[in-house]
Amino acid sequence: MSIFKFKQFEVDQTGCAMRINTDGVLIAAMVNHEKPKNILDIGTGTGVIALMLAQRFPDASIHAVEIDEQAAQTAGKNFQLSVFSERLTINHTSIEQYNYAQQFDLIVSNPPFFVNDLKSEAFRKGIARHADEDFFSMLIKKSSGLLADEGMIWLILPVKQADEVIGNAAHYNLSLAERIHIHSDQNKPTFRQVICLKKGKAVLKENDFYIYESLKAHTAAYKELLKDFFLAF
Repeated sequence: MSIFKFKQFEVDQTGCAMRINTDGVLIAAMVNHEKPKNILDIGTGTGVIALMLAQRFPDASIHAVEIDEQAAQTAGKNFQLSVFSERLTINHTSIEQYNYAQQFDLIVSNPPFFVNDLKSEAFRKGIARHADEDFFSMLIKKSSGLLADEGMIWLILPVKQADEVIGNAAHYNLSLAERIHIHSDQNKPTFRQVICLKKGKAVLKENDFYIYESLKAHTAAYKELLKDFFLAF
């Protein structure tokens, strides 16, 4: 189904190599910031993260970057049709080429992460989900330059890539401030980490999050997290 309906907006996924997934909605709902004014969503895809952030932070302007032309067009249409349209901007470009005069209080991304893995046979899906070796170094360096002094960078990644990003962040005066270990259920190991990076030193806050309590039954925490967005909760 191409149209995904949320409580306050709809997302058309037509032409998007990477469709709405658990990673995207989790990070959009988990991001924590007191009152961001300028937000950047890197690799917006359908635009769902940007739309969720627009709903969560009503005083913020959200800028979204998307390298894939067709996905950028779809995200732009989703933005225009939403009640948040005046606060959403789509930029069809790579993050390497992206420049903005102001700095961002909040930078969020559900980035490609299959570094050195077998490339996807579908080229466009490959762009959306695969990264070259130096991608994360570039992403952190670029994000650090775009980040305001008191700003935050939030990412969702597999454990291996999260550890690499955390280690690399120190080169750009960024520290790990928060890490959420995502599990399918109580019996499964961490399969994703949501991490928050800040400039300078930070006191680490760390916890676990479980999606399912039993087969096809979401945890109370998952329902609470997404109750403002999903029609089912």
